[in-house]
Amino acid sequence: MSGHNKFSKIKHKKAATDKLKAQNFSKVVKMIQIAARKGSTDPAMNPELRLALEKAKEVNMPKDNINRILEKAANTSGQVIMYEGFGPEGVGLLIKTYTDNPNRTVADLRHLLSKNGGSLGASGSVIWMFEEIIRGQEYKVNIPTEVTEEVKEELDNLLVILEELDDVEEIWTNANT
Repeated sequence: MSGHNKFSKIKHKKAATDKLKAQNFSKVVKMIQIAARKGSTDPAMNPELRLALEKAKEVNMPKDNINRILEKAANTSGQVIMYEGFGPEGVGLLIKTYTDNPNRTVADLRHLLSKNGGSLGASGSVIWMFEEIIRGQEYKVNIPTEVTEEVKEELDNLLVILEELDDVEEIWTNANT
C-alpha cells in the first residue's frame, strides 16, 4: 500500500497550502507593483500602496519580500505603452500597459488575444473610435459597437484574462453593453 502513510498525506496537504499561498502572494505583488508605479514608494504619501501593504500583511508576506518589490519598482525604468487590438466580432480594445520589457508584453498580448478570438491591431487601427479626455488618463467611446450576449460573454472572459497580466494597467472597449 504505497502512498498511504502519514508523510504522504502531509506532503499533499503542504502542496495544496503552498499553491494557495503562492496565488495570494502573486496577487499582492501585482497590487504593490502597480501602486508603487503610479505614485510614491512611500506608504505615507501613497494610499493605494498603503492598502496593498496591508493586504500583504494579511497574507503574511515577509518584510524582505515587500522591500525587494518596492526597491525593484523604484529602480525600474518602465514605460507606458498603448496597444490597440480587436476582440471577438471586431470589438475595439485599447490596452494601456506599464512595462519594463515591451517585447515580452507585446508577445503576451498577441498570444492572449489570438487565443481568445481577437488580434493585435496596428497603430491607429482602433484609437479613432475613442476620444481622449483628461490629459490622456481616460478615453470616451465615439463609435460604439453593438454586441450580442454571446459576444459580450466572450469579451468579458477576454478582459478578465488580459487584466491578469502583470503589465496591463487599464483596458477600454467600444462594446455597447
